[in-house]
Amino acid sequence: MQNHSLVRPTRHANRPSYRTQHLSACLPFMADLRNGTSYASWKVWSGSTTKEVRFVPMAKEPAMARKAAARIYRKAVKWNGSGKLAGRHGGLIGSHVLLVLHTLVFDFLSHATGRLDPSYRAIQRKTRLCYQTVAKALARLKELGILNWQQRSVPDHDQRGGFILRQITNAYAILPPTQWRGYTDLEAPEPPHPGTWGACPPLPSLIEQAASDAQDGDSTKSIVSRLDADPRDIVASAVASLFREVGV
Repeated sequence: MQNHSLVRPTRHANRPSYRTQHLSACLPFMADLRNGTSYASWKVWSGSTTKEVRFVPMAKEPAMARKAAARIYRKAVKWNGSGKLAGRHGGLIGSHVLLVLHTLVFDFLSHATGRLDPSYRAIQRKTRLCYQTVAKALARLKELGILNWQQRSVPDHDQRGGFILRQITNAYAILPPTQWRGYTDLEAPEPPHPGTWGACPPLPSLIEQAASDAQDGDSTKSIVSRLDADPRDIVASAVASLFREVGV
């Protein structure tokens, strides 16, 4: 992983470097001058934040969050398979990329808190992939919109007691399929729970429907036909037979 300075290099002509070589140890907001160029006394990724990152679980209940995470991985596997059908060797996502996603979802993701911040080395140990392959897989997941991350650093002190920023692991977030680039979800949505808005209310029994038809003035033939609509309803079938016998 390449390091980037938080301070942009500036040129200072004809200034000896030894006068300010360790000035940053006393004044952390100033740069260390070397060969006429200023450098920060620490090396961190540009864009790293020192603020606390808030992780969000996928669901309130850990069991539901675990199911939601597993569902996301299955969708990614199915999406990758669609690429194989289109003639792409290894699929649209890639086998190594799916392996990294698998270990993020099932090995490192906290379903209770949503915390996901493994190091590259930890991902390597789980996947047995090299460092470069892990880095490329994470970049591919971010490119597809499946994964996003925030680079982080924390204040620290060097051996001389000077202020530095120390790079720590990234904070990752697995994004829902609605955020995936180029993805179309063809799976039918789950039916709403009976207790939620939009659910169909239970139908009345055949006897109740036949009584309603009679109040509306329907013919006897129509009422008997209604009672015979479900052969499994023994009571309705018996009432229909009674209607036929008495010739009502």
